[in-house]
Amino acid sequence: MEFFGKTNIDFLGKRRIFLVVSVVINLVGLALLLFGGMRLGIDFQGGTEVAVRFASEQHTDAVRAAVTKAGFQNAEIKSYGKANEFLIRVPDVTGQGERSPSARIVSTLQASFPNQAVTVLKEDRIGPKIGSELRTKAVIAVLLAIVAILLYIAFRFEFIYGLGAVVALVHDVFVALTFVLVGQKLEILNLEFNQGVLAALLTVVGFSINDTVIIFDRIRENRDKHKGMALVPLMNLSINETLSRTINTVLTVVLVLKFLLTSALP
Repeated sequence: MEFFGKTNIDFLGKRRIFLVVSVVINLVGLALLLFGGMRLGIDFQGGTEVAVRFASEQHTDAVRAAVTKAGFQNAEIKSYGKANEFLIRVPDVTGQGERSPSARIVSTLQASFPNQAVTVLKEDRIGPKIGSELRTKAVIAVLLAIVAILLYIAFRFEFIYGLGAVVALVHDVFVALTFVLVGQKLEILNLEFNQGVLAALLTVVGFSINDTVIIFDRIRENRDKHKGMALVPLMNLSINETLSRTINTVLTVVLVLKFLLTSALP
C-alpha cells in the first residue's frame, strides 16, 4: 500500500535547510550533555528496586509523594501488576544513616498509609560498581554495532557508503538523545537514562541503518538503470521511490508504540 504514490520532492534542493536544523539540534544536545549532564537511572549509577503490595488500591501520585518524603527525589514509581502493587526504583542517597533504602521506603509508606498493610514482594539492589560496568558494556555494545555496520555496508556497497551510513547513524542517535536531554532539562519527561532508553536508541540504530540500506540499494539500482544521470537527481529519485515504504514502516512502529504507552504494562 502506498500513501503517497509517486512523489517528486526535491530533498537535496533543501539540504542546506536540513543541515542548519540538524546542526542546531546537535549543538543543543552537545551543550546539554557537556554542561548539564545526563540523569542516569539505577541501571547505570546504582540503586534499589522494591516491589510492594498494599492491602487495597492506591494512587501512584500518593505513593510517589510518600517515597519523596523518604528522601528520594528522583524515584520511579510504576504499577506492578495489580492496582495495589507498585514497583519503586530509587537511586542511592547518601546521608540517610545505616538503614537500607528499602527499609526507609517501607517505613515511610507505613507511616503515610497507617490503615494499610505494606508487604514487600521483592527487593533488588544494583551497586555503583555494577552500574559502572553496565555503562562500560553499553558503550562497547554501541561501538561494536557501529563497527559491524561500517564493515557490512562497506562489503555490500563501497567503503564510502559505509562511512556515510555511520555518520547518518550517529546523527540519528544523537538527535534522539537530544530530545531526551531537552525533556529532562524542561522537566517534560520524567525520564532517566536506563536500559530501556538504551534499548530505544539501539532500536533507532536498527531502523536508521535499515532505511539507509534500502536507499543505498535503490541508488545503486538507479545508477545502473539511468546511466549518465547526475548524482543529485539520482539521489532525489531514489529517496522518492522509497518514501512510501519508509512512511509505512514508521506508521507501523507508531501503532505498536501507542499500544505500549496505553497498555497497563509496567
